[in-house]
Amino acid sequence: METESLSPTVFGSLCYVSDHRGFFGTIKNSSADFVVTEIDVSGQLVTEVQARHEKSTEKSERNGAQDIIRKQRINPKDAERKGTTCEFTEFATDISGTGGSQVQTSDIVEDDCELDPCCLLYPVLDVHVQESLNQFACTVRSVWRSSVTANDLSELSLGLYPEKDERALIHSAVRQTFPFLVTFTKSSELFVKPNLDYQELCQLTSEKEADAFFKFLDAKLENSRFTFNPDDCKEHRTAVHHFISKKFGKLVETKSFSEKDISGLLRVCITVRFREKIGSSRKRNRTEDTEKQDVYTGFTLQKDNLETLEAISYLSCILGVLPSDFSYAGIKDKKAITYQAMVVKKVTPERLKQIDAMSEKKGMKIKNIHPVNKHLQLGHLSGNHFNIIVRDIQNHSDDLSVYVQERIEEAVYNIKTKGFLNYYGPQRFGKGQNCQSHDIGLALLKEEMERAVTLLLTPDSCEDPVNNAKQYFIETVDAKGTLALMPHYKIRERMVLRAINRYGMNNEGCVRAWLSLPHSSRIFYIHAFCSKVWNEAASYRFTLYGTKVVQGDLVDCNESANENSLVHIVTAEEEESSAYTIDQVVLPMPGYSIKYPTNKIGQWYSETLAKAGLQSCAFRVSSLQLNVPGCYRHILKYPHDLFYKLTFEDQAKGTENKIADAGVSLKPVFVVEFDLDSSCYATVCLREMMKCNF
Repeated sequence: METESLSPTVFGSLCYVSDHRGFFGTIKNSSADFVVTEIDVSGQLVTEVQARHEKSTEKSERNGAQDIIRKQRINPKDAERKGTTCEFTEFATDISGTGGSQVQTSDIVEDDCELDPCCLLYPVLDVHVQESLNQFACTVRSVWRSSVTANDLSELSLGLYPEKDERALIHSAVRQTFPFLVTFTKSSELFVKPNLDYQELCQLTSEKEADAFFKFLDAKLENSRFTFNPDDCKEHRTAVHHFISKKFGKLVETKSFSEKDISGLLRVCITVRFREKIGSSRKRNRTEDTEKQDVYTGFTLQKDNLETLEAISYLSCILGVLPSDFSYAGIKDKKAITYQAMVVKKVTPERLKQIDAMSEKKGMKIKNIHPVNKHLQLGHLSGNHFNIIVRDIQNHSDDLSVYVQERIEEAVYNIKTKGFLNYYGPQRFGKGQNCQSHDIGLALLKEEMERAVTLLLTPDSCEDPVNNAKQYFIETVDAKGTLALMPHYKIRERMVLRAINRYGMNNEGCVRAWLSLPHSSRIFYIHAFCSKVWNEAASYRFTLYGTKVVQGDLVDCNESANENSLVHIVTAEEEESSAYTIDQVVLPMPGYSIKYPTNKIGQWYSETLAKAGLQSCAFRVSSLQLNVPGCYRHILKYPHDLFYKLTFEDQAKGTENKIADAGVSLKPVFVVEFDLDSSCYATVCLREMMKCNF
């Protein structure tokens, strides 16, 4: 069985933080031994968000069925329920936005406020926040019904929400659930307070109509209309017209219409509709058509033994979209079972659900399908959760003085207290023996396009269909013949070969070949080279200075190293006073917008880049539309919530077999579970613990 290994050419010379002896073992004996679950920006596992979404969807469907029953008949026992302090309204509305849909207040029925959290609020607010909000809403209703002015009511904080899109979802969910409340933001903190306009409208209409009107107003659905109950009093209709015109005249317009009721009598109703936007209709229609095309659907992708980019290529083919229409927060391991959030553009949730059976045949499952309003940004996650099984546990061959359990305990203690050097992991470099991703990245940075293609198609020494195809290309430069030999799952190689077959194996043809790959694939190779430089810089820095923060080091005072970080150069006085700790030290990944340390580490960067032939590199490859701004990365990281146990093969497989024969010897297995911050690698954490490159 193939196991994961760290390339000795990339990791063999890199140093460690701790000096414990470690132990030997193998990882990724199978994909089930290495399970990775993405943690979103709110700190939740994407599988938990999935479960919550499914529960919310199920509840929404259940409530939808209950709405139909309530419209026909209200259970009289509900009205007699004890402990009820106030009443809310629940709506069965039809605002589809097509064909001029209309809300009729006659469809509205009442329920009480002693309800479970609304399905609109469940996905966006914590339960305790929902409880506080529900109590606040009950209080507002009670105060209004007791004729006390709403000015006496205080506002309620719902908490801090740094993301604008998240605040927008909460604004909409709260107002749709409690239309008599208004939401507003101070900095990143979201508040609710009584809606005084709602209270004023209630003096002219019923609460039912006011609720339905404010829900209609907040939804802002195209071509939708709202109609008040029939009103034969002209003076009263005039008052309603004036109120809406005064408060919302820039947004909506009103008009009275005569309609026949059930008995055939003409009744006058006020209908409200949204005003048309002023401007060129032709220009507006083009813009609206573009917006309608930009449909985004979010989902959780579970994949087994697949590269992220390979999974995307397969999904794009069966959905009929480009690989670049997919966005994700981070690349996940190939030989593993992984769960990650994704967003696809120009595909509806209904269409995505149709391919679920097809994707399962490829080792994927698509879950938590839901509409979103934009793509995912790379790095838009807080980390990953790992469940790992390390098999064939034993002491290193030269260490027979203690039991392996003691070595494991020592290793776990050191990794928790001292951390690990935050190297980029093997996913950045690939498993090639004769050529790795960073070699291709260096060629691209030097704009040696033909060499980069040759390196991509350079075979290793082992015999398999992929290497046989590559060997054929190196010997013949026959792209068409190589395509016939290259397995279909080698997506990148096949895309490059198609372009070479069409445009030729010259500089222009190779540029077109690289441009045929998605941007994420092109930049991947350059990032691989920059990552190799960073790894070597981190090892050199730690070997030279250890955990001491010295003059000329770069530190991140905001504790969030990224491309927008403002780093500070440590002064001699700050070194003397120990103003900073090693946890704040960052090193730059090469790029055009970063600064380098001013001590020996900066000199090392300069010499290393010059040795690679990049002394004058601008880190921009205009022919491939690639810009590399660089970033800063913390040199030291720690695993969070680490738990482990030493068990045996049968127990690791989930069985409860007892060892009946004392002579039977089962192999020990190290089972470990922990969280890592985003862009940290579990294989690197294990390397520090085990003191081996596998």
